[in-house]
Order: sequence, then structure tokens, then C-alpha cells
Amino acid sequence: MPVKKLKEFLDREGIKYVSIIHSPAYTAQEVAASAHITGKELAKTVIVELDGKMAMAVLPANRKIVIQDLREVTGSEEAKFAAEEEFQARFPGCETGAMPPFGNLYGMDVYVAQSLTENNEIAFNAGSHTEAIKMHFGDFERLVRPRVVSFTN
Repeated sequence: MPVKKLKEFLDREGIKYVSIIHSPAYTAQEVAASAHITGKELAKTVIVELDGKMAMAVLPANRKIVIQDLREVTGSEEAKFAAEEEFQARFPGCETGAMPPFGNLYGMDVYVAQSLTENNEIAFNAGSHTEAIKMHFGDFERLVRPRVVSFTN
């Protein structure tokens, strides 16, 4: 979903958001620094495979996934990080690694780290390495309906 389509979706849903243009950044921590957002507030999207099915794990940029914890809280037999070449085609128009955390728009389950829910607002890549979207966490939760679980350290 290119940035334009994401914004159209948010506009259609009546969501208030801020678009943040920043210098090119490729890691979550670089995006946070470039966009002047704390690592706690920036949500990074990691594609995982749970029992062979792709899903999104969304967590603060300053945290790391504990894959064993994710496996346990989802009740999965097997959990692993998906390779970029396995999921890239599922996100047409998005730059690799810059997928927005809207799994509902891509037919994917979304698991959000409990720690991210403590934020009033979150920011995330908007499909490119030069733009982020910032919005209320409550609006994100209402649109995406993620499963909130603990899987980070």
C-alpha cells in the first residue's frame, strides 16, 4: 500500500494523523532519529511466520522480539522471522521493510506488543523509507483490531 493509499484509507475512516517527511532511514532506530520520534513511540513492523502463516508483529523501535515468547502467546507450534523475499510481493507499492502495521489490509493477523499500548500516540513507516504517519494509538487499535500480547524485551 503506497503512502497515498494509506492516507486515503485513514481519511475515509475519519482518522486524524500527521504525516512526517524525513531523510531516508532504513532501520527503526534511524527512522525514529530522523523523524524526531522516540524509539518507544515508533512502531516497527516485523513479518513473522506462525505455523507457516504470515503475520505482523508490531513493537516499539527500542524493543526486540523474543520469538519464543511470540510462539507461546500465539499458541503456535512454530514461529520464525519471515525472509524479505517471502513477503515482499504481499506489499505492492511499499518499499521493502517500510510496511505500515495494517495487517488487516493485507489479510494478516497483527500482534501488538503490550508495551506499545502504553503510548497515547504511535508513529510508523507509511510504506516508504522517507515518510512516517503519527496517530492516536486508540484509532490504530480500532482500525486494525490487533491482538495485544507480550513478546518483547
